[in-house]
Amino acid sequence: MSDDRIRVSEIFGPTIQGEGALIGLPTVFVRTGGCDFRCSWCDSLHAVDQAYRQEWRPMAAREVMDEVARLSGGEPLMVTLSGGNPAIQPLGPLIEAGRAQGYGFAMETQGSIVKPWFASLDMLVLSPKPPSSGIETDWDMVAACVKAAETADVVLKVVVFDEADFAYAKKAAARFPDLSVYLQPGNHTPPPPEDDTAEVDHAGIEARMRWLVARVTETKWYEAKVLPQLHVSLWGNKRGV
Repeated sequence: MSDDRIRVSEIFGPTIQGEGALIGLPTVFVRTGGCDFRCSWCDSLHAVDQAYRQEWRPMAAREVMDEVARLSGGEPLMVTLSGGNPAIQPLGPLIEAGRAQGYGFAMETQGSIVKPWFASLDMLVLSPKPPSSGIETDWDMVAACVKAAETADVVLKVVVFDEADFAYAKKAAARFPDLSVYLQPGNHTPPPPEDDTAEVDHAGIEARMRWLVARVTETKWYEAKVLPQLHVSLWGNKRGV
């Protein structure tokens, strides 16, 4: 694939952002293919697992922007860049082209790869992976991402399944005291990529949400914002919504 082409898993919307700082905001999603992590509870394996690489379409920035404009009816809105890890992809030209047409750009990444075009984003959501993911965090790299996104609004989002994850989230917040922190109860039942209609354990997610609210209030962590995955509540793990 040419270095200037973006490996795209799917483009869909307009829908709403289902989690984090922009929850509820209308958006078009550009989900890229490929990731440098393999979290134990990944809910987007179709954009991560190399077995699905043949489904990822190499697209020029212009082609991606044309599809975004078609979906939005030419009306500028927020574009959410997700993955996989979208930081792997050459997204700078896409962001530049979209902003020239009035579109905004938000991206979520784990903070393992730094790109200079982070500064062109409206919002960078850094979501370092807690112990339950099975991934070790390179905090120096996360800090480098914060620095690279100097003119963007940068926030932290941490998925929490258990007490170890909660402690990790508090340490992450302490490392970056100037960043807003969003906590999200984990989804334990990601379907295999070929079966995106598999049943979601809504009761389990709701129980973790209640537990997480209790832990935040018990520890007087009043700066943290606890939010659900709204899209999971509405559509489960179904793709493209």
